[in-house]
Amino acid sequence: MKYRRMPIEIESPEQMGYDTIKYNLTESSCADLAMSELDLDLQGLLVAYCDHRGKVELRDLIARDSGLASRDEVLMTPGAAGALFIIATTLLGPDDHLLVVRPNYATNLETPRAIGCHVDIYDLKFEEGFDIDLARLTAMLHPRTKYLSVTIPSNPTGVVWSEARLRQLIALAEDRGIKLLVDETYREMTFAGPLPVAASLSPAAISVSSLSKTYGLPGLRMGWIATKDPALQEKFLAAKEQIVICNSVVDEEISWQFLRRKAVLLPGIRREIAERFALVRQWYGAQDELEWIEPQGGVVAFPRIKPGLRVDVDRFYRVLQEQHGTFVGPGHWFEMDRRFMRIGFGWPKREHLVAGLQAISAAVRSART
Repeated sequence: MKYRRMPIEIESPEQMGYDTIKYNLTESSCADLAMSELDLDLQGLLVAYCDHRGKVELRDLIARDSGLASRDEVLMTPGAAGALFIIATTLLGPDDHLLVVRPNYATNLETPRAIGCHVDIYDLKFEEGFDIDLARLTAMLHPRTKYLSVTIPSNPTGVVWSEARLRQLIALAEDRGIKLLVDETYREMTFAGPLPVAASLSPAAISVSSLSKTYGLPGLRMGWIATKDPALQEKFLAAKEQIVICNSVVDEEISWQFLRRKAVLLPGIRREIAERFALVRQWYGAQDELEWIEPQGGVVAFPRIKPGLRVDVDRFYRVLQEQHGTFVGPGHWFEMDRRFMRIGFGWPKREHLVAGLQAISAAVRSART
């Protein structure tokens, strides 16, 4: 394994220091929750090794909500990042091939590169609405391809493909005898209602999700892998056991107690997302320097400074940070042109979100040449 640090982590607010940022629009989740908000009862919890697959009641709950047949189709992992690491190191070796649809979450690219396998990139195009051309995608597969990696809804674009598109990708994986990895971390944030869990539709699909983004619980490091392929799930379990043995029993208990209240909590979360996105749309409609493919889910947008606008991009980021104290996720975090930026609208306080959006417009104007 040849590891290298990812820019998205090197330049993350937790590494730079939250106290250095006035308006933090880099986050890709809802606002973090405090323990006092969780209404927990941990008295009597034995702090011991737990079921290596994950707490039975927690997996039962996730399986039921995901349309899966049983808890055996769910494996709890240390966050979605841990799930992606387990999948990559299980399925890929130096002689294998992977096709990644980009932009994508950085781990979906960097772990396979660390393994040393052959990674091909299918670049989504702004001009095509960040949609897939199935013929072009299919032409990039070959006999050594092990899986195809996508995110739905997309991080960083917020684009959501249709259920028909998802089923086309699953059919393609079935036809080629490969796996389709769907990072579904934003699934429950889809504005028009969530797509089916990909893993519930076919043994060829592998779904990954977590509690970090929708529920504002990234510090728990709780994610999961869903697959209807029992032999593959056993391999994933073997990988997990060699990495961490099991998850934290405390984190799993908190997650279970929290998710039991999902029916009560999720509608309020979705209303808050809708209200915040309305603020972003209002800002977007009042400016003329940036353009986007309007998000259909998640708590991120991925606009770009219009190509015809003469702007010193380095000066833009410098002014944004140094003069306005505002941080966004620059395009290079996702191996994209730096005219793109990921704007997270679910995490900051509302007044900070509005001020940060105004700062983006001001910084673009200051950087025009």
